[in-house]
Amino acid sequence: MKILITGASSGIGKSLAIFLSKEGHDLILVARRRRKLEALKKELNGNIEIIDMDISSTYNCMDLYNRVKKEKIDVLINNAGFGLFGMFNETKIDKELDMIDLNIKTVHTLTKLFLKDFIKRDSGYILNVASIAGFLNGPLMSTYYATKSYVVNLTLAIREELKQIGSNVYIGALCPGPVNTEFNDVAKVKFNLKSLSSDYVAEYAIKKMFKNKKIIIPGFTTKIGYYLSKIIPLSLLSKITYKIQERKK
Repeated sequence: MKILITGASSGIGKSLAIFLSKEGHDLILVARRRRKLEALKKELNGNIEIIDMDISSTYNCMDLYNRVKKEKIDVLINNAGFGLFGMFNETKIDKELDMIDLNIKTVHTLTKLFLKDFIKRDSGYILNVASIAGFLNGPLMSTYYATKSYVVNLTLAIREELKQIGSNVYIGALCPGPVNTEFNDVAKVKFNLKSLSSDYVAEYAIKKMFKNKKIIIPGFTTKIGYYLSKIIPLSLLSKITYKIQERKK
């Protein structure tokens, strides 16, 4: 299989690349930091192509698609994204809009472009990396939580559309809790809960994707949190989430 991974230079994206390379897949790795991509390529086996590109702009998303569309991509993994911590009235709007561009517009654009091709040939996989945050409102990380809610709900809606037309194309959402990656440094937070390793999350995600899992939630504790969020009153859930977030300072 030929697999395209965005945000591949670190964290879950890097771990996905390492695991999939060991499984014998050809990879196209996309990220802004070329040096990190080149270093990663040296660690991997097989046919590896790297593309250094800032895909937070729609124009660059189109450019990326046009560069690879003839290569018959089998799997698209929308992994690129970042978070931001702070009170909504205090966080910088330019940073938030950059986050919306990358976490929402990029995922939206690449999903649409590749999905059309996948539907035509009636095969292909799209894995959108969201977060357990996508099922919650997130005081102190409000914009980030909102972006991941978009990703989750977009993915679920498309999945139902595919089901209704009898398509064999897969789409699903990876929704991890705390993961030990560079995300924490970028968002300027420190998790008090035990974090999963990105290697574990990557391997778990791919195995569940190939089993056609709709929502992929690695880790027992995160699964429990997900199910509790379905039964706890919204007002109480918001207070609990705030307290958890506040401890990340």
